[in-house]
Amino acid sequence: MKGAYCLIISVLSEMNLQVGSLGVKTFQPGTYVYVGSALNGLEARINRHIRTSFGANVRPHWHVDYLLRRRETRLQEVWFKEAEKREECLIAREVLEHGSPIKGFGCSDCDCISHLFRVQDTGFLKALGLKTWKEKLYDSVPSNF
Repeated sequence: MKGAYCLIISVLSEMNLQVGSLGVKTFQPGTYVYVGSALNGLEARINRHIRTSFGANVRPHWHVDYLLRRRETRLQEVWFKEAEKREECLIAREVLEHGSPIKGFGCSDCDCISHLFRVQDTGFLKALGLKTWKEKLYDSVPSNF
């Protein structure tokens, strides 16, 4: 399966976080939407993010890994859209209309302002043609957690 996805992440308390070479970013408590894509294995990418949020994949690969690994965060939901071509930037521009960007986050390979946004709610995602991830988040948790 190929496509784009949105991770709904709750930040439970304020934190300053070193995000690779992006530097230190401050996160206020609230709800965040991270927009990504996978044109080779959407299911595997989403499951990797889920496992990372439960403590697996200790070594960060993407900016969002730094956020998902923290005790102060919870991965709440995953939304996705099947697509043959890259649509994450289109979705990120739409999410920007509903939230505040964390500048430079997750967009080092494009010209978007961000792929992570602090939002008040996520009700608009369905109108973007996204669907909730069919599997429960906990189905992807490694057995040793």
